Formats: sequence, C-alpha cells, structure tokens
Amino acid sequence: MGNRLTQIATRTGDNGTTGLGNNQRVSKNSLRVHAMGEVDELNSHIGLLLCEDMPQGVRDVLVEVQHQLFNLGGELSIPGFELLKNEAVVALDAALATYNEQLPKLEEFILPAGTRGASQAHVCRTVARRAERACVALGNEEAINETPRQYLNRLSDLMFVLARVLNRMNGGDDVYWKSARMNKDPKPA
Repeated sequence: MGNRLTQIATRTGDNGTTGLGNNQRVSKNSLRVHAMGEVDELNSHIGLLLCEDMPQGVRDVLVEVQHQLFNLGGELSIPGFELLKNEAVVALDAALATYNEQLPKLEEFILPAGTRGASQAHVCRTVARRAERACVALGNEEAINETPRQYLNRLSDLMFVLARVLNRMNGGDDVYWKSARMNKDPKPA
C-alpha cells in the first residue's frame, strides 16, 4: 500500500490527477476515483449516523462497517489488490437476518423518513446504492473483485432494515407511502 500521509496539502493534484495506492497517477474523473469517492462519502454518512442514539448492537455493526468500507476504499485504490474479504459479506448477511427477523413484515412501501437516525440510515442506503453503481461501472471497464459490489449491495439492504429498527427504537413506526392510486376504491360508483 502507498505511503501514509504525513503532509495533507501536497499540491500534486493541482493538475487534475490523483495518486492511487500503487503510486500510479490517474485523472480525478476516472471511474476508479469516482468509486473510491462514493465509498468515502458512504463511510462519512455512516459516521454521521453513529452520532445518533441507537442500540449498542446496531452501533457495533456500523463501526465494523466503517472499518470494512475503509478496506474497500483501499482495495479500490490499488488495482488488482484484495482487502475486503468475503467474510465481511457473510457478516452483513448475519446482521440482516438478525435485525430483519425482529421487524414486522412489510406490506406497504415506506418513505425514507421518521426519526433523524432512521432518515440518516436511509441516506446511507441510497449512497451505498450509488457506490455500488460506481463499482459496477468500474467493473465494466476494469477488472475488480466481486466482493466490493456484493458488500455494497448487502450494505444497502442492511441500511434499509436498520432504518426500520431505528424508527421503532422508542415505540415509533415506519412512515408509510400514501399512494393515491392504492387508496382509490376499486368499485365503480
């Protein structure tokens, strides 16, 4: 992996390029750099979510996710390298099963709303989907491992479930979509 940062303002990116972990210089507009940026933004949003009140088990899951997203960013920064292991996807699957089991079955669409924590979890969900799309776009142009895409896909699902958990934390509920079409009486007048 590249050198640790000892100086933040290096001015080497003033020409529109950035250095990857293998010391290769690429355009700041490359698909790889876009994917790295989306993962970084996701990690930052999860950090913001961690400022909210939540059950300790959810907090523990999210802290581990932050570490795994840092691994993912490192993997994306070094073409051909693997840092994010399949075990991280398995851990997300286990968290999904644990927290989804506690929730009532969804019968309606829900809005990305409710408590501030739940709403922030929905922001994390949508940024995870964007990061996933960026990894898919990168994978269409360059060889990347499958685990990053799988991890982001599963993480988006987990963030949806955790938003529902956070909405229920103090006796709340999901915010259901009120569809005009679904609310119409199907019987002719």
